[in-house]
Amino acid sequence: MGVYSYSSAGFDGTLISIEVDVRRGIPGIDIVGLPDVAVKEARERIRIAVRRSGFQFPRDRLLVNMAPAGVRKEGASHDLSIAAEIMFASGAIVRPPDLNVMILGELMLGGEIRPVNGILSAVASALAESIDIFILPFANIGEASVPGKGRIFGISNLNELPEIIHAIASGSPGNKIEEIHSFSGKSEEIVPDFADLMGQPVLRRSMEICAAGMHNILLFGPPGSGKTMASLRLPGILPDLSIEEALEVTRIWSQAGKLPEGVPMIRERPFRMPHHSASKEGIVGGGSEIMPGEVSLAHRGVLFLDETPEFGSSLLQGMREPIENGKISIARAGNSYWYPADFQLVMAANPCPCGNLGKEGSACVCSANEIHRYWKKIGGALLDRIDMRVPVKPVDPAYLLEEESESSAAIKSRVSAAAAIQEKRFAGEAFSRNGRIPAGAVKKYCKLNEETRVLFTDTVSKLSLSSRACHSVLKISRTIADLEGADTIQRDHFLEAVYYRRYGDRDIFWNER
Repeated sequence: MGVYSYSSAGFDGTLISIEVDVRRGIPGIDIVGLPDVAVKEARERIRIAVRRSGFQFPRDRLLVNMAPAGVRKEGASHDLSIAAEIMFASGAIVRPPDLNVMILGELMLGGEIRPVNGILSAVASALAESIDIFILPFANIGEASVPGKGRIFGISNLNELPEIIHAIASGSPGNKIEEIHSFSGKSEEIVPDFADLMGQPVLRRSMEICAAGMHNILLFGPPGSGKTMASLRLPGILPDLSIEEALEVTRIWSQAGKLPEGVPMIRERPFRMPHHSASKEGIVGGGSEIMPGEVSLAHRGVLFLDETPEFGSSLLQGMREPIENGKISIARAGNSYWYPADFQLVMAANPCPCGNLGKEGSACVCSANEIHRYWKKIGGALLDRIDMRVPVKPVDPAYLLEEESESSAAIKSRVSAAAAIQEKRFAGEAFSRNGRIPAGAVKKYCKLNEETRVLFTDTVSKLSLSSRACHSVLKISRTIADLEGADTIQRDHFLEAVYYRRYGDRDIFWNER
C-alpha cells in the first residue's frame, strides 16, 4: 500500500514505490534510489510548487526513497508522486487508510501539472499489480482510459490534490471518460491509393500477397519504376488493427512520446520510413534513455527502408533479431530491456549504385566490384530472411494515359478476407499470419499434394534454394491459396510463389543483367 510512480525503461517498465522519512535536521531533501539529474532537480521544483500552491513545506530533513533501488529513475514524471508523499508524511494532507494509488505528473513552479509520456504503459503495469486508482494530468486521462479499467482522477494544479484525495476516500468513481477503447474516430490523414499506380500488374500483385501474409519483401529496379510509390500505398491495403494490437502500438508510441495530441489510441497500422542517415539507436532503440526505435514504432505495421544499401551494414544486420523474434533486446549497465518489434519489412533498392543496370536505353557505368560491394551491405543473412524479392521495371508510357487502376479499398477487401482465414487457422498459436509461421510448423500448415511435391523437389534442386528459402516459398504459396479461398496449395499457387523467391542471395541481379 502506498504511493507509486513508474519508470518506463523497456516495454514492461517498473513500478516505483515512493517512501518519505521526516526527521530532525538541517532542512533539505535527499533522494535515493538511482535518480538521474532530472529527478534530483525535482527537489527544488517540489519545494517551490508546494509553497506556491498554498501549503506549508516541512522545515525538516526529508529522505525520499524510490524503490526498487537498482532501477534507474529518469525524467520529471515522478515530481507529483514525490510531492504527494511528502505532503502525506508531513501531515499537510491526511492519508486515507489503505491508500494504494499511482500518481504521475511533472510539476511547474506555480503548481501547474504538465502531462508526461508512457501513461498507458504505466496504467497497464499498475492494473496488473492490482493498483486501480490513478491521479494523472488532465491531458493524459484520455490515454489512461484506453484499458477501460480503474478510477482515474485528473489534476491540473497541485492545490487540487487534497480535494482529489478526499474524493478517493469517499469512493468517487473519478473523472468520467468516454469509451475510448471502442475505436471512436480515425486519423484524417489521406493515405495514398493504389489507383494512382498505373500498369505494374506484377508489382501490384506482389504487394497484395505480402500484405495478406505479412511477408517481408524486397523491391529492386531502376529509379522511377514505382518501388517507393507502391510501398507508400501498402498501409492502405493492410487489415485493420485489432483492439489488442492497437493497445500494444499505442503503448509503444506513448513511451516514445510520439502519440499525437488528442489521440488516445493509435487505430491504424504504423508506417515508418527512417532516413538512411539515422543512427543505430534511432532504428533499433536504446540510447542514454532507453527508448523504442523505429523497429518498435513500426510494431504491427510496416518498416520501409528506401534505398536500403545506403543504410549502414551493422544497422541492417541489427534487423535480424526483430525479424526472427518479433522483439528487440537492449542491454545497458547490467540490465536488459526489450520492446516488441513485430513489423513487416519492406526494402527498396536500385540494381546498382548508378541505378541503370537492366534499364532499357541506359548504360550502367558500375563495375562488377562496385555492384558486389553495393549489395554486400545488405548481406546474405538478412536477405535470406526476406520472403519475396521482386524485380521492378519502369512502366510503359502508354499505361500512364489509361484510366485509374484498381483501388486500395478493393485490394484491402481481399487482403482482409485472407487475413481472417489465417487468424482462424492459427487460433491458439503464438502467430497469426503465414509470414510468421515458424520452421517447425511449416510442414503442418503448408501441405502439398503429390503432384506439387514432385514439382517442389525438382524446383528446389534446380534453383539451389536454402532451407529457409524453401520455407518462404511454401509460406507464400499458402498466402496465395488463402487469397483465392483454396483449402490446399495447388500447383499454380506454388509456381507463382517460386517467382517471388527465384532470385538467389548472392547473385540477385546477375540473371537480369
